[in-house]
Amino acid sequence: MKYVIIGSSAAGINAIRELRKYDKEGEIILVSKDEHIYSRCILHQYLAGERTLERLNFAEPDFDKVYNVKWMRGREAIGLRPADHILVLDGNEELGYDKLLVATGSHTFIPPIKGLSEADNYIGFRNIDDIEVLKEVPKYAKNIIVLGSGLIGIDCATGYLHMGVKVTLVDFAGWLLNRQLDERAAKTYIDAFKENGVDQYYGVGVNEVHVDDNHKIYEIVLSDGTVLPCDYFIVTAGVRSNVEFLKDSGLELSRFGLVYNEFGQTSDPDVYGAGDVSGQSPIWPVAVKEGMVAAANMAGHREKMTDFFASKSTMSFLGIHTMSLGIVTPPDDTYRVDTYDKNGVYKKVVSKDGVITGALLQGDLAYGGVLQQMIARKIDVRKVKKPLFEIDYSDFFHERANLEFAYEL
Repeated sequence: MKYVIIGSSAAGINAIRELRKYDKEGEIILVSKDEHIYSRCILHQYLAGERTLERLNFAEPDFDKVYNVKWMRGREAIGLRPADHILVLDGNEELGYDKLLVATGSHTFIPPIKGLSEADNYIGFRNIDDIEVLKEVPKYAKNIIVLGSGLIGIDCATGYLHMGVKVTLVDFAGWLLNRQLDERAAKTYIDAFKENGVDQYYGVGVNEVHVDDNHKIYEIVLSDGTVLPCDYFIVTAGVRSNVEFLKDSGLELSRFGLVYNEFGQTSDPDVYGAGDVSGQSPIWPVAVKEGMVAAANMAGHREKMTDFFASKSTMSFLGIHTMSLGIVTPPDDTYRVDTYDKNGVYKKVVSKDGVITGALLQGDLAYGGVLQQMIARKIDVRKVKKPLFEIDYSDFFHERANLEFAYEL
């Protein structure tokens, strides 16, 4: 069997590991634009000088040798002919395959802001090449504006905190990390960033940028009319899936990206997908699991994504630890919300018809283990007799007469 994997990030690398569990002899070829394996989740630590390129690597030393992989570094897929089982690479090189995994991820979306196309002092924050540019920015720029306050935007702002520059966050959303946090949990981070000198503007967009005769942005204009000085503009507000090379392939694409089912299979039975390329799952744990599920099925072992919570995130910014799970802001009043908010610890559980649909933990993540038990055992929170946040592990181990342990509250 000949397997071809496109992409050397979370989904692709973990797919290769999984493939080797099931197929010790098959040929595996990894195609990647990147020359190195690195975690995009901690690029801000590379920006801040806290990690070297080697310490961004999440794979084993000599990964390609350990898993007997032919790694085609610095190569780009430019086309696909599924009917012929041919992947076309730059230079029009044709690469055959039996099973193909598309794990090409995504790229920064540059919005059509007035004046931006005339400038050359702006960039995205997505890959190692971006960071190499951004590491040089503090040498000549003092006012840095970051558009977007999602995980990538916060990573970027954090990386610059102690580099002698003024960082400003701008986001159309009402608060930072609005996909992961509710307004209460977000305020903890907003206050902490303010204390660290980061100005923040929420609920506004960027209407235009003003550019000088040297093609340099020197100020931006927000949608409410506010004018901010700017020496460098970093866009983190959105991404687009890397599916351009699939446009003429006949594979089913949505407006977000590549379409594949719970087995990782696309509209072609020999082509699979995993990770950001779907445009649906922009977080690391989901990409890892999707890569593993796709690989198992490529090797003939039937597995599927069964995670109830695809949107699980853990984060730690400015020493504040947070876990976000599922729906943290209920869309209507049919949901039940339980909260605990004392002494810098915030806990929130969202449920509907007794089933937990989301949760937030901030300041102390110890309750996460109990929460996991309740979700795994499908416990109806309406039937819990004691206060929800007073449950501990002992509640799950009541011994019955037959010496079995059972959940009992």
